[in-house]
Amino acid sequence: MSDRAPSPVDRSLPTDEARELMTLVRDLARREIAPAAAEEEAVGRFPRELFTLLSASGLLGLPYDSAHGGGDQPYEVYLQVLEELAAVRLTVGLGVSVHTLASYPLAAYGTDAQRAAHLPAMLGGGQLGAYCLSEPSSGSDAASLRTGAVREGGGDWVITGTKAWITHAGLADFYTVLARTGAAGASGITAFLVPGDAAGLSVAAPERKMGLKGSPTAQVHFDGVRIPDARRIGDEGQGFAIALAALDSGRLGIAACAVGLAQAALDEAVAWAKGRRQFGRPIADFQGLRFLLADMATRIESGRALYLAAARCRDAGRPFGRQAAMAKLHCTDAAMQVTTDAVQVLGGYGYTADFPVERYLREAKVLQIVEGTNQIQRMVIARHLLGPETR
Repeated sequence: MSDRAPSPVDRSLPTDEARELMTLVRDLARREIAPAAAEEEAVGRFPRELFTLLSASGLLGLPYDSAHGGGDQPYEVYLQVLEELAAVRLTVGLGVSVHTLASYPLAAYGTDAQRAAHLPAMLGGGQLGAYCLSEPSSGSDAASLRTGAVREGGGDWVITGTKAWITHAGLADFYTVLARTGAAGASGITAFLVPGDAAGLSVAAPERKMGLKGSPTAQVHFDGVRIPDARRIGDEGQGFAIALAALDSGRLGIAACAVGLAQAALDEAVAWAKGRRQFGRPIADFQGLRFLLADMATRIESGRALYLAAARCRDAGRPFGRQAAMAKLHCTDAAMQVTTDAVQVLGGYGYTADFPVERYLREAKVLQIVEGTNQIQRMVIARHLLGPETR
């Protein structure tokens, strides 16, 4: 069974341009993404052509400067676009979020020359990005990464090591790579922009995942990958600070995707409750089920409000790291609960692959893990509450 188009959400948008953009996104999602979503996820097909279309439509660079191919949209708008895309197919919403994350270091920390040289293709030229921070032995403890970059004679950098859990591995046109250029710890890490066709770059077999099967995830190997110093992003040793800044924004993307996925699950549950009859009447007439649907809707609305509040802090130039961690934590936990409840509403049918809520449940789980596990989010929130001197 193909996925239904998501029900329109009553959104508060800041401009007429943003409202027109949302109409465009909904129409594109209904026509181009929804019809094949279930089938392609079942066989694990990544829709590369959709990302080319999204790029041509101006949807891969929304929060970035139009001078470099971006859309000049505030995060408040960009995140609601992500939500709409994820409600139709999480592989697409998450893919846009990861691409935006991979583009952030160059957009925020690159030189004018670097931005002019690379951003137009990254944001509006059909390219797709990947973000390389995690490694087989360093996930949550990212500051302990081992992939190394050595500068030869003051010229090129040579990168050697392995990155893990990389979305778009093998398909990306560019990889934003965090590598060790100095001593152990956070201060010895530097960021680089590596072309997808660089000599010495190879990709392992995709991971066999529980869900999100249409989105490729794999290890990326760097075997003496040589790149010029002009592709170093920021100062030497600044990479970890760049990575953390990117992740603050990336967590908001995951929160928005989680809300979109949860909204899709609620829509399915509501439609089923209205149409399914037991004991001579629709099951929507039963108070216990009504209360369950009410709780699902409340979790979604509170998550949407939380990620939008964090986005507005970001747009205003205010600190938003604590709010981003809260949004990621709450929204992804809510998606896990809502998708679980949606399966329950459909009963035995919900446990079959003939209905999309089974897939939504499997997809929701990964959102509690990516961009920092929810345990890491709790650590971030507690550190903000208790002060940086606490461990």
